[in-house]
Amino acid sequence: MRPHTRLRPAALLVLLAALGASGGTTAEPVRPPEFPAGWEFAAPRAEIRPVAAFDPKGGPDGTGAFVLSTDAELGQQGWVQKAFPITGGKSYRLDARRKTDNVEVPRRSAIARVVWLDENGKQVPSDVPADREQPGRPVPSAEPEHPLDGPADASGWTPLSGTYTAPTRATRAVVELHLQWAPSAKAHWTPATLTEVPPPPERKVRLATVHYKPKGKSPRANCEEFAPLIASAAKQKADLVVLGETVHYVDVGKQPHEVAEPIPGPSSDYFGARAAEHKVHLVVSLYERAGRVVYNAAVLFGPDGKLIGKYRKVCLPHAEVQRGVMPGREYPVFQTALGKIGLMVCYDGFFPEVARELTKNGAEVIAWPVWGCDPLLAQARANENRVYLVSSTYMSPEQKWMLSAVYDRDGAPVAIAKEWGTVVTHEVDLSKRRIGPWNLGDFGAMVQRHRPAPGGESGPARKP
Repeated sequence: MRPHTRLRPAALLVLLAALGASGGTTAEPVRPPEFPAGWEFAAPRAEIRPVAAFDPKGGPDGTGAFVLSTDAELGQQGWVQKAFPITGGKSYRLDARRKTDNVEVPRRSAIARVVWLDENGKQVPSDVPADREQPGRPVPSAEPEHPLDGPADASGWTPLSGTYTAPTRATRAVVELHLQWAPSAKAHWTPATLTEVPPPPERKVRLATVHYKPKGKSPRANCEEFAPLIASAAKQKADLVVLGETVHYVDVGKQPHEVAEPIPGPSSDYFGARAAEHKVHLVVSLYERAGRVVYNAAVLFGPDGKLIGKYRKVCLPHAEVQRGVMPGREYPVFQTALGKIGLMVCYDGFFPEVARELTKNGAEVIAWPVWGCDPLLAQARANENRVYLVSSTYMSPEQKWMLSAVYDRDGAPVAIAKEWGTVVTHEVDLSKRRIGPWNLGDFGAMVQRHRPAPGGESGPARKP
């Protein structure tokens, strides 16, 4: 990559003069010198406007980049923007690249947005699906899109991209490249492109939960009791089947360390074979032995029976702690043919951090083997993260506690297994975003951009 080229002093002076001329409490967009055609610089207010310029030799390939710069004062906020003509109902892909200097949390402070407008420059309404319309409630506006970060290259340039279907009434899309809330910092942006692309394909997935508690004759017998239920799920054309927690441990009268096995191991191999037999993705929780350490692990198999991955339960209740079980520390999300699947186990559901970490890592569906939990928390985990959640429990509905259910992205249990030894399924389309009354936009992207930054997430700490 070429080193950053310092802008000519004369250009900066002309730029500053142009910015100063706009004045007032509302900062109108301006066209600084050397900006490519169609691009402008804007800010919420003149008093918090950073400095913007265009370096014709900047960027990862030396073909030019915008440079937004702030001084040591807090609260500065501004962006470069360009309006692209579009056709409502068509799909478009945004691509940009970004590099930051001294930005503590780039995902919050150096963001890209796509804003949908009509021919008069006004925000347009969303296209609310017919099954989500609610009489008497307003049609929500089409909120801005938030393209997400990809992995940075060796030189620190991060790609941002996203594919979106324009609202029917939109005639233009304004692409914004921001720097905000980062004192003494710089954001370098390549001029973004917005290209018409084919609409994204449907990704319909049938989710299934099994409502069954094994009898406890032996660890192996417990596993084998699930075979007809997995077969039943396959007959219902399930793509993902979720079983219960530590199935080889339930009621066998042994301690976790006495039934724990390596993964891969005998019990996991058994469930892998059932996944392959019925061509389904399968999730089950088992006690895992790794040397002298025992974990409660949720395991994901593919329809070929191969182990896709495992998650080690992070939040442990007293009983597992006292029995010498070790908590996990990571929140893996697995890319599958169905989509991105995250796993959590039982007590994890009492803590919002687990489902949020999985969502941060891209989960579209969370599979949840759970002995028992508050069903309101199941609804909350799905709703607050806008993910589908599939729980399999050992509680009966009569106990008014946890359900074996499929929860939609609003947190509603849309399929509930009410009888022991039954399987219920529900089809979802992962290509469709959640849009409804009082819409906040694509919350899956909002989580990544708007969630608070824990202390030390990135870069040096700063005091106000």
